[in-house]
Amino acid sequence: MKNSAIVFDELVQDRRAVRVFETLGSFDKDVVKRSLERAVLSPNSSNMQLWEFVQVTSPSLKEKMAAACLGQNAAKTASELVVVLVRRDLWKKRCEQVVAQQVAAFKAETDGVLTDKHKRLLKYWEVGIPILHKSGFGCLNILKRITAFFQGFKKATPRQVTSQDMRLSAHRSAAIAAQTFMMSITAEGYDSCPMEGFDSQRVSQILNLPSKAEIAMIIAVGKGSPKGVYGPRLRLPFEEVYRVV
Repeated sequence: MKNSAIVFDELVQDRRAVRVFETLGSFDKDVVKRSLERAVLSPNSSNMQLWEFVQVTSPSLKEKMAAACLGQNAAKTASELVVVLVRRDLWKKRCEQVVAQQVAAFKAETDGVLTDKHKRLLKYWEVGIPILHKSGFGCLNILKRITAFFQGFKKATPRQVTSQDMRLSAHRSAAIAAQTFMMSITAEGYDSCPMEGFDSQRVSQILNLPSKAEIAMIIAVGKGSPKGVYGPRLRLPFEEVYRVV
């Protein structure tokens, strides 16, 4: 096994959901920022990057957030909180940004000329992505489902093609980024705890979030206390969740 794999295995084994954090005289905010910079390198659906991260550092806001997180110890004792948002409402803007970046990358490869292959690839974001994200007041979603159903008789076809499916896809991408963030926090020598228990309406009001922003999870960050891990890591037998075909 490579040395990098050994190091990664140690990080995976060390990472735990820590629910009580130590009171620190100071906390290196750059640790969180660096970890978020790594998180945005995570794979995500169609490279749309429909995520946003809010780093909560203000003591007064953290106190309000702890109450909105149902008084969980992880939220009350954390040095900082990171709110992971899904911004599917920004799909048009992000799509335009991705196209612009992709065009620049293509032109850099070919001295400023877009080839026919490049143009075909760009059609995915220019045509395909808008179709996937639009609902047409539900009518377009029905049409997309019907089209996928009949097309599936002839060839392998994506079946999750509605705007609701795109919402789930965006949440999956945000979750992947969140895991990258938490692994980075572990690598930096700190601890984290992902939380799904919170009052989303109150959190939105506290942080003045856009009305269409969805909260995927809130992650507490700090230096874990010895009493912060509530018990041994319990997992089903590996054989029960794994098979070879």
